[in-house]
Amino acid sequence: MQAIEKITATNSWITAVLMLLFLCIVLLKILDANRLKSNALSLFNIHFVENESDKNSNFFNPFRFVIFTFTVVVLSLVIYSFKTYYLSTNIVNFSSYLPIFLGLLSYFIIKRVLEYLLFYLFLIKNEVRFFIISKINYLHTITFLLYIAVVLTEYSSLKKLYLFYFAALLFIVRFVIHVVSNKKLIFNKLFYFILYICAFEIAPLFILFKLMF
Repeated sequence: MQAIEKITATNSWITAVLMLLFLCIVLLKILDANRLKSNALSLFNIHFVENESDKNSNFFNPFRFVIFTFTVVVLSLVIYSFKTYYLSTNIVNFSSYLPIFLGLLSYFIIKRVLEYLLFYLFLIKNEVRFFIISKINYLHTITFLLYIAVVLTEYSSLKKLYLFYFAALLFIVRFVIHVVSNKKLIFNKLFYFILYICAFEIAPLFILFKLMF
């Protein structure tokens, strides 16, 4: 009985975070139900991405701000689960989760700012608009699926290892679909694409994971 109470107390903050994420979904539906559907299913239907690319991409748009927050929180929960599993620790508390959330939040904000600065400086924003929108929307689709996976992992008998395999599979599928849907731009600018992947994707994430682990 004491063990159950201890586990419940330890995981209460996770329950609170998951409830806040659910409220984010409700808020997104209130703000724009069609746009929520587009972001949740864009990985499975390219037409949703095409429709999204015609809309306002301003980060300070309420819908984009909420879904950005949702994405960062879900991904930080997955990374935190992996960290606790990898380190084989039973210490699960909000204070150990917070640095991961803040680190990931900083990464996405800096990355987004640098991307927009780069595109505006070189006047190529319109040329790569679909490339960026599709990448972001595919990530949103993944986070909605991962949210469900995290809930199932926390409140069922599913092993956390399945969550990590599922997350890895989703990111591989995202990468393949993103390359296929942008193949013309990528192959025409292959050198810049490789440079972008190294500078904006691999290197920052490598540094971030080294700091976290």
